Amino acid sequence: MATENTEAAIPAGLASIEAVGDALRGANYIPTRAVATSVYLAHHLRKPVLIEGPAGVGKTELAVSAAKALGFELLRLQCYEGLDESKAIYEWQYGKQLLYTQVLKDRIDALIGGTSTLEASMQRLDGFDDLFFSRRFLEPRPLLRSLEQSSGSVLLIDEVDKTEDAFEALLLEVLADYQVTVPEIGTIQAQVPPLVLLTSNNTRELSDALKRRCLHLHIGYPDAALERQVLHARVPNIGPRLLSQMVAFIQSLREQNLRKPPSMAESVDWARTLILLHANELSEDLVQDTLAVLIKRESDITEAQPQLAKLVKNALAAAADS
Repeated sequence: MATENTEAAIPAGLASIEAVGDALRGANYIPTRAVATSVYLAHHLRKPVLIEGPAGVGKTELAVSAAKALGFELLRLQCYEGLDESKAIYEWQYGKQLLYTQVLKDRIDALIGGTSTLEASMQRLDGFDDLFFSRRFLEPRPLLRSLEQSSGSVLLIDEVDKTEDAFEALLLEVLADYQVTVPEIGTIQAQVPPLVLLTSNNTRELSDALKRRCLHLHIGYPDAALERQVLHARVPNIGPRLLSQMVAFIQSLREQNLRKPPSMAESVDWARTLILLHANELSEDLVQDTLAVLIKRESDITEAQPQLAKLVKNALAAAADS
């Protein structure tokens, strides 16, 4: 494993758990203690972090913010069904190989000149076999590119639960040893091991082999205090009264029997929507008009509508008492 040569120069943002938290807040990401601890351990233990939780709670944003906070390049692999090594790890540049083949064909007489037998000619041409499967013809994809960064990187493997078991198997060598084996070339090890973050929305159970290689972090829906901090950071021009009312309403809305409760991403979008509409406080009509920003399923909107008047009233009262 190529993991020992980076301990001498620890980025300031990774020197302690507190430093990680400060760095992320500087990148406009409000972390919990668990989030900051996971990033800190990921660097110092050289282990990937598997981040699970509902969609929209900040899993992907954590990787984006970590790269920004640490000054690392962000390399993102968006997962999907059917993803294979040619899109994730490397691919041979077949067009370039074909061009070089044509060049070799045009110069064949010069290359085998001076040989008197077929065997001697073949031996001379055999020397070109490895040329076409050398590093110059290899096109690195996000996983391999992350291993080749000399100044460190953040590798985001987003929505890994959308892939199949076969792709998980491809990941194991990268996640365990920070290396990739290319049969025609050999093993390529990381110059500086990347900070690896995998995200999952729990659409399927991941393999034990994958989980064993990772630290685990669950990011759920935020409590009222954290949601208030995030909204204030992401929408700084929102007034304190409207902010308190929004947070109280959203927290209550998540307690309803909804198939997909509003996440942090929807909360931020709703705050920006209310600012755009020049709202100073919540009202039932305002909530009714903008409910589709918070709730993305028609069945959930139908479920929530009978409770809106009560939820708005309770939110206004809770904000007044806070």
